[in-house]
Amino acid sequence: MLQAAKDTCFSPRQTLRCPGGRVLDLRRPQVMGILNLTPDSFYAASRVGAVADQSDLLRRAEAMLTAGAAVLDLGGYSSRPGAEHISEAEEKQRLLPAVEAVRRAFPEAFLSVDTFRSGVAAAAVAAGADILNDISGGELDADMFATAGRLQVPYVLMHMRGTPQTMSTLTDYPDGLLLDLTRYFRDKLAALRAVGVADVVLDPGFGFAKTAAQNHELLGRLRELHLFGLPMLAGLSRKSMLYKPLGLTPEAGLPGTVAVNTMALLNGVSLLRVHDVSEAVQTIQLVTNTFSPSSS
Repeated sequence: MLQAAKDTCFSPRQTLRCPGGRVLDLRRPQVMGILNLTPDSFYAASRVGAVADQSDLLRRAEAMLTAGAAVLDLGGYSSRPGAEHISEAEEKQRLLPAVEAVRRAFPEAFLSVDTFRSGVAAAAVAAGADILNDISGGELDADMFATAGRLQVPYVLMHMRGTPQTMSTLTDYPDGLLLDLTRYFRDKLAALRAVGVADVVLDPGFGFAKTAAQNHELLGRLRELHLFGLPMLAGLSRKSMLYKPLGLTPEAGLPGTVAVNTMALLNGVSLLRVHDVSEAVQTIQLVTNTFSPSSS
């Protein structure tokens, strides 16, 4: 099993080649700031104002970039457990004007789009997006992998089962969670390579088709996924695995986020997807300054 996974690896690479010849360097961990263009994302403070008024969007984007975000992740479809399903047309209506506006205002920024639909992905890249962030790993749109290959943009490959509406019921892993993830990434990477996708980031999918206990197990075993030789993204920001055991709400989830992001960095994560950019940047600075070879 381990050898089969290694044989499917992409060449080790810690840089992402984006449109226009720009390169996102992940040799030092970076921050991806979340811009939710949805009315129902689980953390209310992350929801950007109406698309018709771009001032809130651009203010938040500027604040994140100024605070040190390397990537802005824009999404028009809420993926919280039990989220409302919306049409592709509505997702595009939310997402595309925002991508265009942020690209115009910040031409050098790296922009990611959080979508599982190939049609939305293609339209977003045409509007100025650089990276595709697919929560479904191609499971919810059979054309997504081929689209990513045709567009020649980096692809974030996340582990999930089912849909946002059903994933909470799909948490049984008879062979163990990490073995399931290894098989999943092995097979998906082979399929991506077959259609010409060169740059991939792995996302183990915290909170997606996993119980709280499984999420914590995964956090402690992230290094086991380094066998693929690819950068890894951790999306832990203010999630229920942090605040529910403490009887808190997402609004009180920042200290827990800092704690688990520190653990993720110590386990080799290259990209932190967060609501709170400044705190994540500080966390990276402290961890890398403390544990870099030059500090010993």
